[in-house]
Amino acid sequence: MKVTVENKKGLQKDLKVFIDKNTISGYLDEKYEEIRKDVVLKGFRPGKVPTEILKRQFGKAVYGEVIDKLLKDSTTKALEENKIKPAGQPKIDLKSFGEGKDLEYVISVTELPNIDVSSINKLKVDEYEVKIDAKETDKRIEQIAKSQNNFKAAEDSYVSKNNDLVVFDYKATVDGNDFEGNEGKNTQLVLGKDLFIKGFDKQLEGVKKNDTKKVEVNLPENFPKKELANKKAVFECKINEVKKPEEVKINDDFAKTLGAKDLNNLKELISKQINDEFKNSLDLISKRQLLEQIEKQKIDDLPQNLIDQEVQILSHGMKEDELKKNKKSLEEQAQKRIKTGLILNAFGEKNNIKVSQDEVNAEIQKQLRMMPGQEKMVKEYYEKNPSAIDGIRGSIYEEKIIDQIKKTAKINKKQISKDEAEKILKAENEKNLKEQEKLAQHNHDHDHNHDHDHDHDHKDDKKKSDKKETSPAKKTSVKKAKKVTKKAKATKKVSKK
Repeated sequence: MKVTVENKKGLQKDLKVFIDKNTISGYLDEKYEEIRKDVVLKGFRPGKVPTEILKRQFGKAVYGEVIDKLLKDSTTKALEENKIKPAGQPKIDLKSFGEGKDLEYVISVTELPNIDVSSINKLKVDEYEVKIDAKETDKRIEQIAKSQNNFKAAEDSYVSKNNDLVVFDYKATVDGNDFEGNEGKNTQLVLGKDLFIKGFDKQLEGVKKNDTKKVEVNLPENFPKKELANKKAVFECKINEVKKPEEVKINDDFAKTLGAKDLNNLKELISKQINDEFKNSLDLISKRQLLEQIEKQKIDDLPQNLIDQEVQILSHGMKEDELKKNKKSLEEQAQKRIKTGLILNAFGEKNNIKVSQDEVNAEIQKQLRMMPGQEKMVKEYYEKNPSAIDGIRGSIYEEKIIDQIKKTAKINKKQISKDEAEKILKAENEKNLKEQEKLAQHNHDHDHNHDHDHDHDHKDDKKKSDKKETSPAKKTSVKKAKKVTKKAKATKKVSKK
């Protein structure tokens, strides 16, 4: 194989590839030997069909298969030997081919730019630690204590009221008739919660132990017996006990009920919990700081084909006049995203950052745990959508890169109060809202602020719910940048001349 590289404009290159007919003939002979053992033709023993007969029967198919494989293999080899990392799929232009002929073709490819990531080590980032004072911790523990359902038995003469716990037996009828599930023993009901049947609680206010009470309510619309839905039911109730809410004492015993060793240990755990609640959002701000600095890094030339693809994604759903009006803005956004993705990927490659299958599996399992009762559906989704798995891999890859960058960046550690943290997050939210409003002006409610950790083909995109927490970190095209640096093993775009 002979390869001649011709530099064109910018990152564009043409690789002229020549493979002589004798080499091709050798591949064809190997293929005929491979298929000979499986071919069954009348008049010939298995594995003994002459090559000439095989050529007459399967010649075109065999030649096509051999050439396809040869194109893929030689394209990969040509790019590797010339140390060219393609930005996207190479195009193949066949110049000469056919049985008994040399194979000549041209690989037209856009090359990824060489990126110097040495300056990444000089980035600066704020890292926040929220100092939680004792008053804030005590306040949270008091809220937990108030939420605990703790009741003590009231005296027999005590009359029930709102927030009391009533324990009772009942038997219900509809139009004087029994129905399945119409009886209950020692049913517990906290008055005022309206958790049983709407309007039931109110009618049990004013009862005492050993009282009988007739309660009339309409059965709910979703009642299991559809024929009884919305029907008036009469409940004959026997009051077994009335309990009053008891204030929970905040002490070591209370702490132990929550899994702590003692009250001091509970305070430590609650303080950390509050800190962690702020940490995730504050870490996103730190990430955004890094990404904004990365966006400012200089790259002499960007692959135009990647920019064009990104513009197509950003403009998805736009009308032609909208597209023309916002073309410049869209191109600027696309350039930032592509540049950031390429820089992060270059950093990842330099530092040999990889994502293992175990890490991908762990993330999927995490998602399964977050969606109880829907595990099967989520699992099937990933099994049917390899691009969704690629999205997970891309997200993990980006996070690992960011974590590595943080290790070399100049960290400005800031210890702040809870109030200061809330102010920072509020300001960040307002900043995000302004950016979203700006985007919405030309996006007209199209969902363009989507993740770019996917293949950019929009196949079976999994919809993501809007997060209520602050999410300042811009998504980048890291996965795509990683993908296009892989070996060009597939050559789908072939023009025959």
